Amino acid sequence: MADGSYQFQRPGAGPYYYPQPQHNQHHPRHLTRSGSPVNNPRGPYSMDTPSPSRSPVSQSSHNPYQIFGQNHPQSQHMMMNGAQGHQRYMQMGLANKFQQPNQQHQHVQQQHHPHSQQQNHVGGHGGIGHQHTFSSGTMTNVTPHFTPSNLHSGTPTNNPTGLSETISEHWQQQLQLAAEARAASSNPHRHCRKEGVSRVSKGPVEASPEHSPKCPQDEDRNRATISGKIRRQDWDAMDLSGQGLRALSPSLFCDYRFLGKLFIDNNRLTRLDPSLGQLRSLTHLDASNNQLRDLPEEIGMLVNLKSLLLFNNSIRSFPNEIGYLHKLEMLGIEGNPVAEDLREEISRRGSRALVTQLRENMAAGDPPNERDWHILDEASSPDTLSVLSYNILCDKYATTSQYGYTPPQVLSWSYRKDVLLDEIRGLNADIVCLQEVDQERYNEFFRRELAHQDYRGVFSPRARAKTMADKEAKFVDGCATFYKSRKYILLEKHVIDFANTAINRPDMKGEHDVFNRVMPRDHIAVVTFFENRATGSRLIVVNVHIYWDPAYEDVKLVQVAIMMDQVSKLAERWTKYAPCADKAAFRHADVDGEPSVVGSEESQDGLAPSQEYSSGTQLPLLVCGDFNSAAGTGVYDLITQGNVSGSHADLANHSYGNFTRDGMSHPFNLKSAYSDELSFTNYTPTFSGVIDYIWYSSTNLQVRGVLGDVDLDYLSKVPGFPNHYFPSDHLALKAEFTVKSARKENKAVEAKFGPSKERRG
Repeated sequence: MADGSYQFQRPGAGPYYYPQPQHNQHHPRHLTRSGSPVNNPRGPYSMDTPSPSRSPVSQSSHNPYQIFGQNHPQSQHMMMNGAQGHQRYMQMGLANKFQQPNQQHQHVQQQHHPHSQQQNHVGGHGGIGHQHTFSSGTMTNVTPHFTPSNLHSGTPTNNPTGLSETISEHWQQQLQLAAEARAASSNPHRHCRKEGVSRVSKGPVEASPEHSPKCPQDEDRNRATISGKIRRQDWDAMDLSGQGLRALSPSLFCDYRFLGKLFIDNNRLTRLDPSLGQLRSLTHLDASNNQLRDLPEEIGMLVNLKSLLLFNNSIRSFPNEIGYLHKLEMLGIEGNPVAEDLREEISRRGSRALVTQLRENMAAGDPPNERDWHILDEASSPDTLSVLSYNILCDKYATTSQYGYTPPQVLSWSYRKDVLLDEIRGLNADIVCLQEVDQERYNEFFRRELAHQDYRGVFSPRARAKTMADKEAKFVDGCATFYKSRKYILLEKHVIDFANTAINRPDMKGEHDVFNRVMPRDHIAVVTFFENRATGSRLIVVNVHIYWDPAYEDVKLVQVAIMMDQVSKLAERWTKYAPCADKAAFRHADVDGEPSVVGSEESQDGLAPSQEYSSGTQLPLLVCGDFNSAAGTGVYDLITQGNVSGSHADLANHSYGNFTRDGMSHPFNLKSAYSDELSFTNYTPTFSGVIDYIWYSSTNLQVRGVLGDVDLDYLSKVPGFPNHYFPSDHLALKAEFTVKSARKENKAVEAKFGPSKERRG
C-alpha cells in the first residue's frame, strides 16, 4: 500500500467485499476519520511495486483500493463501496463470522513431494492452510519465472493426460490457470488486488433480466427472470482467499445470496456446505488450493456459473448435478486425482463437453414425495366437481436454449408425453384445462388417449393459425378443455380472440396502443358451458393463457378485462339457455366432429331436470389458466376485487378507450382456490412464483380440497423444471368444489399453506 494519507474509496468504486484478518487484542470499531496517516510495517506499497498476483498497469496508475497489511492497526476494518453521494463501512472479524467456532489456525506439517524443492510453513493469522506441490514445469509460489521447460503461456510442455504429443488448447488453458493459482497462493485477497485495479463498478448491482440466446419462440413464450425484487447492493463479490479457513459458516450462503463472485481459494477447506446451493446468482466460484475431496450435489443449483475453479484439491469424481451447469465455460480440475476419462474429455473437447456429458447421462434420481391432498370441507354433497389446470409446455418451446439445464432426452416429446398423460390420468379430474397444446398433439395424442378415460375435448389454437396453411397451423399452440362425458353435457362453447375483440370495439378504434401493443398478441380464451347430467346444475368454465412479457403488463390487463367482459355477456345469455329435454341423446355426442351414435336406449331415470338461473352471476363459474401475473398486479386485482381504475399503474400512460377512461370491472365474486397460494406454480432457475390460478365464483361454489405443494426438500437439489418427474416448467393445479344449493349457504373454508396447515389424504 502506498504511504501517505489514508484516502477513502470513491462511491461506487468497485464490487468487492473483502474483510481483513482481525487481531484478538484489538477491539473492533468503525473507522470514523479520513486522511489520517498510516504506518505500514510491511513498508511502502504502491502501484509501482511488482506483484505476481496483479495485472500489469502503468507506472502512473492510481490504486483506489487501499489494502491493509495483516499487522496494520486498521486491518481489522473493511469497507463496502458506497453508492453515489455516501459511503458505508462495516467491520467484520473474519474468523468469527465465517469460520466455525473452536477451529483455530494451526501450523501445518511440512510435506515433501518428489518434484518440489520447497517447503511451506504456515504461522500466524491469514496463513495458507495447506502444502502445495509443484511439478518442475510450473511456476513457483515465490516469484513467477519461466524455464526452458515452460511455454510462453506459463504452461508446461509435457501433457499430463498423456493423450497425445500436442497439448490441446483446452488443456493449455487448464495448466495456465492452475499455474497462476499456485503462483499466487501466498497472497491473501489476491483477487481484490488484481481485479480492483482494472474493474470499477458502474453502479449498484440490480436484479435484471437475463438475456438468453434468441430463438424464434422468444416472443411467444418466455418468463420473467427473477422472483420479486432483489435488494440493491453496491458490491457483488467477496474475497476470502488465503485466510487459512477450515470451514465456512452456512450463514455465508444464506445471508449473501446476491453474490456474483466468491473466492475461497488458498484455505484449508475439506468440504463445502450444501447450503452453497443458495448462491444462485454466482457466476464465478474459485475454491482452488484447498483440501476438498468431493463436491455437494447442491452444486448443481448454481446454474449461472460460468467459471468453477477447483485446482489443486483431492477431488476424484464429480456429482452428475454438475450437468445442470449449462453456462459453465471453465471447470478447473488440474491438480486433482480425477478419473482419466474426465481428464480426457476436458482435454479433447473442453469443460462444456464434460458438462454436456454429465447432463446427458444424468439419472432420474429418487422421486419426490407425492403432493399432499388438502381436505378443506368434509361435508357430503350430492353435487361436487373437480377441475385440473395445467400448462403442459408446448413441444416447440421445450428447447435446450430455453431449458439448458434439462437433459435433452427429458425435454423430448417422446419422453414428456407419457409423463404428462400419467399425471393427468392419475389426477382424474372432471374438468381438465390444458394450456400450450398444439393442434397436432391435441388430435394425435391427447384426444385419442384421454378418450379411454371417458374424456371429450374442445380445442382452439391461437388466432394466428387462421392465417396459416394447415402444415404450419398444426404447430400453433392453444387451449384444450376436456370433460367427463358421463357426468357432463357440453351445451355450448365460445372462443375469445383478445386482439380481434379489441380492434373491433367502437371505443378502441383509432387507439394506437391497441394496434401496436394488443393486436400483435394473438392469445385466446376457450369458454365452455356444461350441464351436470345427474343434478341438472350448470357451469361455465374458462380456459385461458395470457401474454407473458413483464414489459407488457398493460396488455395482460386489457386481455383479462376483455375476457371478463365477454364472459359476463355470455353468462347473461346462457341463463336463457333452454332445458335439456333428452339428456340421453347427448350421451354420445362428440364436439370434435365425429358422428353421433343415434338410437340410444339409455334410460333417463335418475337424471334431474335442468336448473334455471335468473342472472349471469347465479351461474357457477371457474376461470383457469396461466395468467403470467403475480399477486399485486392489475390482472390479479381485477379478478379478485372486481374492478380497477383506468389510472392503474400497470396501464402506465397507454390509452385503451373506455378501459382507461372509466376503468375495468366484472360482476362476479371470484376467489382463488388456493387462498394462501402455493410456493410457486412456475419453477425455473431464473423465476419461481405463482402465475397460474383456479378462480371460482364464491357465491355458488365452495372449495372442498386442493392439491398441495411440491416436496421442498426435493427442490434443494433441483434447479428448475422440467426434469424426469415434472414434464413442464409449470405445476398442475387441482381443486374440488361443492356446488352450493340455492337454499343453503355454506361458510367458505380457505386453503392455508403456512406452518400450521393440516394435511390429510
